[in-house]
Amino acid sequence: MTRTLDAAIAKLATLPPDEQDRVGRWLLDELRDEDHWARQFAASQDILSKLAAEARADLAAGRTTPLDPEKL
Repeated sequence: MTRTLDAAIAKLATLPPDEQDRVGRWLLDELRDEDHWARQFAASQDILSKLAAEARADLAAGRTTPLDPEKL
């Protein structure tokens, strides 16, 4: 365990049990979300690459228009 994580856990240990549980649930949820999104992005790389290639081809062929933020 790193010193930073060890220090954070030591600080959390001083909190009341209900606060420790709240922070623990939050951290576990965050780690689950991070894992979920990492798997989602890893699984979509082929699709994203195809879409990027299509966008570059459209740009090269003049089939795109510049985005004007003032018109959004």
